[in-house]
Amino acid sequence: MDNQDALTVENGVKKALEEKLATLPLNPGVYQFRNTHGRVIYVGKAKNLRNRVRSYFRNQQQHSGKTLVLVTHIADFEVIITSSEVEALILENNLIKELKPRYNVNLKDDKTYPYLVITNEPFPRIFFTRQLKRDGSTWFGPYTEARQLRSILDLIGSIFPVRSCKYRLSEENIALKKYKVCLDYHIHKCKGPCEGLMPEEEYLSMIREITRLLKGKTASMIRSLTEKMQSLASELKFEQAAEIKAQLESLKRYAERQKMVAGDGLDRDVFAVAAGENEGCGVVFKIREGKLLGSQHIYMNNTNGETDAELQARVVEKYYLETLELIPDEILLQEALAADEEDALKAFIVEKQKEDKQERKNIKFIVPQIGEKAHLVEMCRQNARHHLEEYLIQKQKRGEAAREHYGLSALRDLLHLPKIPQRIECFDNSHLQGTDYVSSMVCFDKGKPKKSDYRKFKLQSFDGSDDYAAMEEVIRRRYAGSLSNELPLPDLIVVDGGKGQVNIAFHTLHALGISIPLIGLAKRIEEIFTPEAKDPFNLPKTSPALKLLQQIRDEAHRFAVTYHRKLRTQRVLQTELTTIAGVGAKTAFKLLERFGSVDAVAQAEIEELKAAAGTKIAEAVYRFYRP
Repeated sequence: MDNQDALTVENGVKKALEEKLATLPLNPGVYQFRNTHGRVIYVGKAKNLRNRVRSYFRNQQQHSGKTLVLVTHIADFEVIITSSEVEALILENNLIKELKPRYNVNLKDDKTYPYLVITNEPFPRIFFTRQLKRDGSTWFGPYTEARQLRSILDLIGSIFPVRSCKYRLSEENIALKKYKVCLDYHIHKCKGPCEGLMPEEEYLSMIREITRLLKGKTASMIRSLTEKMQSLASELKFEQAAEIKAQLESLKRYAERQKMVAGDGLDRDVFAVAAGENEGCGVVFKIREGKLLGSQHIYMNNTNGETDAELQARVVEKYYLETLELIPDEILLQEALAADEEDALKAFIVEKQKEDKQERKNIKFIVPQIGEKAHLVEMCRQNARHHLEEYLIQKQKRGEAAREHYGLSALRDLLHLPKIPQRIECFDNSHLQGTDYVSSMVCFDKGKPKKSDYRKFKLQSFDGSDDYAAMEEVIRRRYAGSLSNELPLPDLIVVDGGKGQVNIAFHTLHALGISIPLIGLAKRIEEIFTPEAKDPFNLPKTSPALKLLQQIRDEAHRFAVTYHRKLRTQRVLQTELTTIAGVGAKTAFKLLERFGSVDAVAQAEIEELKAAAGTKIAEAVYRFYRP
């Protein structure tokens, strides 16, 4: 196809799109964008299909990143009208799962996560499963760790005599005496409902208590059991009161293990996200009665070009579409939701409450700025960042991603840099009691050493030991001398040292009229110093950003020490061994390599010297040190 034919096709596509845009409805619904091959490349939902879809095709200069690329590939679209925003939300989620469009954020599915189920039968059973079925049972989850779920089941078993058998218990089967009590009955872990030894109403009352426990309502349970124990004791039913006391002690131990994170004792969910170059992670904290019951994390791919607010909206939608937990009164967010996103979610929650026969609540979405709630969101965000870093490290181990590249994006985020620091230069000084003072500069380009741009400096502008003068000289020589024209400027400067070295480097750059982001990395406890901050800060030991900085700093240190040793060796050779008649630099170096130091050469026996350098030179060296 020549250029003229291609232009004709492009104009035809544009005209067809304009005609379809003119006929779009004002209803809520879902839209699907297709490319020239007819493949769906993006699925979205809208409160008003006409306004939302048209927004992609006007003011394209306002688009950036992934959206701008998406628009250039749209050859056709179709819409599905729904009766409500809630239907649009659910349909969008289902279509994304089925079609996996190229430009949608891909949220990893939680189908393998375990759930806890209370079965829908006369004497309900309680167990955990990974197979979710809408069969009228009561479900809790998903849980991110099976170990956490097993500990909860152990707790339930220690407090409540719930049955563990799989018998089909019904009034008819019990009356016909189809089943016999098992070992659990004899060790007091079950009260024998299979033989009618425990009334159904009493058993269901116990199940209601278990449900309250799983919803995090431990305080009310402790009060209820305490009252029951005291009542039994007052009626002189001491054996039954002792059973309740044992249950109370187990329940209190469980409550004490839960971390209190909010003093007001309210129920709430907390959401936060962390994003890398093309991956992200969302975390939700489940807080009940002020205690953190657990957390869930959701990984995302294809996040390039998405804002934190957009990623958070995807996580919140996915969580409430799939969770079976009771929705709390408050939902704390890292970023504010768009008005249409918030309206759709609230409408969906109302429908979900009706479907699950939950109490109708007025859900509040809150973006806290200060205080205890803001601290909760920040704690959630730190967890999201940690999970994302761990996820990317695991991908790197499997050969799926370059860890160095993520270290660069993590550096940008942590240091609030204007862009990813593709070129980083690092400086380190080396000397021995003020002698042979040298400095090294290493360069890392896109997270990897660029040895052709390494430079070493022999420092001569001062006498004695002065780390600050050394830093001032090397920064001035690199960024004001001939090297300033020979090498490009870096995106980030790292110095090996603390606050003093950072300040000297910063003031030297300022005097030269150069503004480049600058940090210091101190060796002792890996503290990071910046010119603007009074105090240093630390990064997690598993942080890819810290590991990249350590690699750069250690390489600068190696390069400086190597150069310093070379100068020191040359100086020693020239000032002592080479003054011996018949001993040149090459022979002196051979002797040092054999014996390790000048002192060792001086103390060596004649036979050792002969073996290393021959008879004539050995005698000359031996006579020089032992006249």
